[in-house]
Amino acid sequence: MEIKAIKLNGANASAAAKIDNKTIQAKEDKILKVLAKDAKVDGFRKGKVPPAVLKKRYGDKVKADAEQEAVKELYDAAVKELGVDEKSVVGEPLFTKFDRKEDGVEVELKISFKPEIKLDGYEECIPEFQIPSATKEEVDERINSLLKVSAPLKSIATKRKLKNGDFALISFEGFLGDTPFEGGKAENYTLEVGSKSFIPGFEEGLVGMKALEEKDIKATFPEGYGNKELAGKEATFKVALHEIKERDIPAEIDEATLKRLLPQEKEPTKEMLEERINEQIKREKISKLYNEELKPKFVDEIVKKFKFDLPENIVEQEIDIHFRNAFVNIDKDELEEYKKDAQKVKDKRESYRSDAEDSVRLTFIVNELALLNSISVSDKEVTQMIYYEALQYGQEPKAHFENYKKQGVLPAIKMAMIEDKLFQTLFDKANKGK
Repeated sequence: MEIKAIKLNGANASAAAKIDNKTIQAKEDKILKVLAKDAKVDGFRKGKVPPAVLKKRYGDKVKADAEQEAVKELYDAAVKELGVDEKSVVGEPLFTKFDRKEDGVEVELKISFKPEIKLDGYEECIPEFQIPSATKEEVDERINSLLKVSAPLKSIATKRKLKNGDFALISFEGFLGDTPFEGGKAENYTLEVGSKSFIPGFEEGLVGMKALEEKDIKATFPEGYGNKELAGKEATFKVALHEIKERDIPAEIDEATLKRLLPQEKEPTKEMLEERINEQIKREKISKLYNEELKPKFVDEIVKKFKFDLPENIVEQEIDIHFRNAFVNIDKDELEEYKKDAQKVKDKRESYRSDAEDSVRLTFIVNELALLNSISVSDKEVTQMIYYEALQYGQEPKAHFENYKKQGVLPAIKMAMIEDKLFQTLFDKANKGK
């Protein structure tokens, strides 16, 4: 098999060859021989089935396997002839020709590999920025908020009516008509009125009640409620208000409050609290600056600055992803138009080429910058992040991880984590240089 392999650019090569019938036949005979060892055909003993019988029964499959094996040999030989490190090859080859002729099969394919990238001067792409700071007003506001949230609850002395912002100690049971429903009952439950923790209408119905009062409250479950048996239905809740409580917010920050807010400090002071809050607000502002302002500008500049050849197969895959995503929420009428117009489909797909190229280019740039800055993310870190995410959303961590694994998105998650860590490192370095 004579192979012609040439490099097209810094990330792609082509290979062409004609696989003659003799080569394919030899591979078919080899496959049939292996198949005969375990094949079970009525009328023949195991291992004694004639090749002609097997070929008649499995001929198309055997021929396809033989051709595939020959193409693999073509691919391996082409990579060797090109002098490309096999580890640098990315994705699957793209077939540009596969024609079966009388005397064999003519094959042409494209092979893609990682491009060589030089990122000299990438630091120049980091935008100029000022380090944000926290104002005294922001610190005071945050401390007041902390005092309010962390303050203990106390029963109100007067017999006033329940209002938004109060904490109601209640017992209740929910009914659909005259029938109680599962999960609709609780005893001595503390609810912050106005927090929107319950379905619309419930907390509003509590407002105006007095301690020891009982009341029926009608409320309707949202259409998209998780329990389909309750979704969109009106329920009646029999509620008993046992007690009204409110936050016991201290007029001044006393020693007990400081110890509650700064449990790690042996002798906490108000100055310590203000300093911690100042740093917390500053970190939040820096994080927002990094993610919402610096990162988009840096990405835009670095993709423009560094141009290099891209692996065509990876670009085509990325175009397919953009193209499929575009049809997720498309309406039926527009979808019908695309079904009737092949050229419109082709043009629509091609419209994503520029974005796909930028996305692929950024991936290779991030990989290279991560190497230059010794940035890495372990599989353990990925697992920990996914488990933490599951806990935040009240999901079972292991099942959440397995779901991501099944979707095949773990590499993408890892890549996103590397990207976040990289940009954090780059901007921190620029920050320290100021």
